[in-house]
Amino acid sequence: MKNKEYIKGIATGVALSLAVGAGGYLGYRSQYDGVLSESEHVGKLKYLEHLIEEEYLGEVDQEKLAEGLYTGLVYGLGDVYSRYYTAEEYQQENSSTMGAYVGIGIAMQKNEEGGVRIVECYEEGPGDKAGLKAGDIISGIDGTDITEKDVSEVVDMIRGSGKEKVVLTVHRQNVENAMEVTVEITDVELPSVFSEMLENQTGYIRISQFTDVTPDQYEKAFSDLKDQGMEKLVVDLRGNPGGLLTSVCAILNSILPEGLIVYTEDKYGNRSEERSEGKTPLDMPFAVLVNENSASASEIFAGAVQDYGIGTIVGTVTYGKGVVQELRPLSDGSAVKLTVSDYYTPKGNSINEVGIKPDVEVKLDPELLNQEEITHQEDNQLQEALKVLETDN
Repeated sequence: MKNKEYIKGIATGVALSLAVGAGGYLGYRSQYDGVLSESEHVGKLKYLEHLIEEEYLGEVDQEKLAEGLYTGLVYGLGDVYSRYYTAEEYQQENSSTMGAYVGIGIAMQKNEEGGVRIVECYEEGPGDKAGLKAGDIISGIDGTDITEKDVSEVVDMIRGSGKEKVVLTVHRQNVENAMEVTVEITDVELPSVFSEMLENQTGYIRISQFTDVTPDQYEKAFSDLKDQGMEKLVVDLRGNPGGLLTSVCAILNSILPEGLIVYTEDKYGNRSEERSEGKTPLDMPFAVLVNENSASASEIFAGAVQDYGIGTIVGTVTYGKGVVQELRPLSDGSAVKLTVSDYYTPKGNSINEVGIKPDVEVKLDPELLNQEEITHQEDNQLQEALKVLETDN
């Protein structure tokens, strides 16, 4: 990476933060003696800091200024997958990738008329068990009015309460009076696997993301479908942005024959392999649904299935994210995510900026693109996958 690109990143950080905080950043350099140590750049940063201190009209938050500098430095890499996380953002990222958090098991959005609206209640979560429903509006927490609060503030009030239960003031459509609903605050596992049995003994499993808990959820779904007499299987990865490499490899280990699942290579040519033990290879007609929003771990899944020829890939060309990121925590609770390696399918194919080409290409019917919900009967991509399974049977 050329120095001028780093310098641009630093300048962007200053512009974003309107200050420097260079001394705090340099504390993280340890033994690294990079571009920030060059006197002309340090001098420039100090001069900008001086200008802001002497002339900037608004209030200055030193912590936010420093965070903006770190953000800008990573931004200067020009890599859409690398980023800097504040301590709060890092906690949220961990919750997402782990697939579990402490809370009441609902997803919320700000309600235009005040309060927050429940957009989803996770099945068997504490909110679901307490009787909350999607569409309910929450206006109070433990007697405190929240109509003017943002979703993040509401989340903090629940998670940070230190209580075992919370009392919500809930308004429901076609119910005249507000309800007081008591909900437990517990460990909540986010669902990432959804399954059902279709006609002709065909199991259907949709994986929305590969989190830490996804392999266990997949194993349970697969086992339940087998108990119901599943003879064919569709795995739907459409819209799945990826997730943890360990997660997708754990699932592939349960369906692939013995051999290579995926391998990665870093900037020094060091190779790391993930392999399948081949103890339980899938022995039924199998199709995988993908689209242009299937990325990263989803492409690892589709690429391995395609290379081994154990199933048919149906849909449209995938996103094309063939690089791996690592998340490195820092001592103050913040973290940085950097792209550190390329990954390759078992046959050595890189799909970065290329994607996985389906064995059977079929686009979703245009009239379905703007529909919020699509039935299985309307879903022409799923119907094509089912036809493929009948042919393979």
